[in-house]
Amino acid sequence: MTREAYAEAFRVVTGRPLVKLVPPMGRPDSEIVFETLAVNGIVAEDDHLPRFLAALAMAFADRRKRLAQQGRAMAGAKEALKAVAKLDGVTQTVLTGTIKSNAVHKLRAFGLDRYVDFDLGGYGEEVYPKASLLQVAQGRAKQRLGTPFTLANTVLIGDSTRDVQTARIGGAGMIAVASGRSTAAELHEAGADLVLPDLSNASEVVAAVSRLTTPMGRKAG
Repeated sequence: MTREAYAEAFRVVTGRPLVKLVPPMGRPDSEIVFETLAVNGIVAEDDHLPRFLAALAMAFADRRKRLAQQGRAMAGAKEALKAVAKLDGVTQTVLTGTIKSNAVHKLRAFGLDRYVDFDLGGYGEEVYPKASLLQVAQGRAKQRLGTPFTLANTVLIGDSTRDVQTARIGGAGMIAVASGRSTAAELHEAGADLVLPDLSNASEVVAAVSRLTTPMGRKAG
């Protein structure tokens, strides 16, 4: 479905069919767009990125009703989000390479959106490395909530070694989940503070967040 949306956006912006889409590999959509244009022989111009992202948002929205049918939420994700939300001072948001509108569609399709403050997140339309997106999200949270967000009260939950690197560079505790492409050993080696096998045990997730944060001004992303 994501490839279909990219193909439609590429056709709208360039007038040509998409031949090759570069693999995501945890990168933001803004980076994927530029590389996809390049590998398909398109010289990027100033208006290409905003036009492509707008077309991508529209193409994905047109297909959003298929998300619940063709996709799936990670086992335990809803229960974990709900449980962590009950911790005193917690604000949960999203740090993703996906553009904001598409991230909202994805979480809403599985009933996960009610636990997330999307306005505080970092998204793929912003031309920053992922580690910088973490700092962008921390800045937004500070501006809204009036609390500085640092290593002491920010936790990133992710499933790749790139996510671990993001936490280390951006300044956050790291709970890695070994349910993606990266193994538990790889996540430990990359420097994760804690590694969980999955999100199926909500109490375990809550305990991990509590262990890595102070009670005041927590933020889990």
